[in-house]
Amino acid sequence: MEHWQNKRRAFWLLALPPGAWLVLFFAIPLGLIWGLSFGEKDGLVDVQITGTLDNYMRSFEPVYLKIFWQTAWISLLATALTLLIAYPLAYFIALSSERLKPWLLMAVILPFWINLLIRTYALIAVFRTRGYVNFTLEWFWDLAFLDKLIGPYQPLELLYNNGAVVVGLVYVYLPFMVLPLYAAIEKLDRSYLEASYDLGASAWQTFWRVTIPLTITGIATGSLLVLVLSLGTFLTPELLGGANAVMIGNVIERQFKAANDWPFGAALSFLLMYVTFAALLVRALLARRVSSAQSAQSAHIQ
Repeated sequence: MEHWQNKRRAFWLLALPPGAWLVLFFAIPLGLIWGLSFGEKDGLVDVQITGTLDNYMRSFEPVYLKIFWQTAWISLLATALTLLIAYPLAYFIALSSERLKPWLLMAVILPFWINLLIRTYALIAVFRTRGYVNFTLEWFWDLAFLDKLIGPYQPLELLYNNGAVVVGLVYVYLPFMVLPLYAAIEKLDRSYLEASYDLGASAWQTFWRVTIPLTITGIATGSLLVLVLSLGTFLTPELLGGANAVMIGNVIERQFKAANDWPFGAALSFLLMYVTFAALLVRALLARRVSSAQSAQSAHIQ
């Protein structure tokens, strides 16, 4: 492939439009919000950029630290559950026949064609007091004559709690985990698995000692995607969690809208972004470490 420096005019001709788009509609607005995080409210709508750190210091008050902690553990739990569900699914798709594989991938991508708001309201219809889950449990309750032995079925409170938010996040972000895992498993060299079996390893040992290490990049990429999206979400906890499962995204949204406190909302947003950058750094270090280990392993084999 010819180096870009030999075709500088063509390179800049292709690079300038997307570069200008990113600068105008991403970098500059992001810089403005970053500047607002060092400002103070001046009346109802005006903001004065004073260079203060009060907004960041306010973020460490106990009430907001509690919300940060709740956001972190809900996001981590949702990421772990998504990984547990997505890995077998991605593995099954990768090992399926070439005829069936496109249809399975389409089934994974299909939720992207439906608006997130509609999908979330569909979950409300499933989990509400007279929703499908409670209706099905009540039907089994009556079928087993438990209503005569114990009493009438009492509907479960499945909405407006942390559990509903976790289920909602897993449901919404599952494709973001499946696709990177599928890509990693699809390009897996099957000869390593065959060598493991030939050396006497069981299927379980092969999975943990060969398959998992060789697909760790896909695991890290999918987990990072789901974690970052979960940390910043506000629609799912707003609709499924209510007042009992507030996440930091809900606080940020309310600062920009209801409270009209843009400086504090900007500070919270950038604290979340700093956490995201830290996660990206960990992912990059992990990828470099895995790449170095695989290169050393290949050199040792040769």
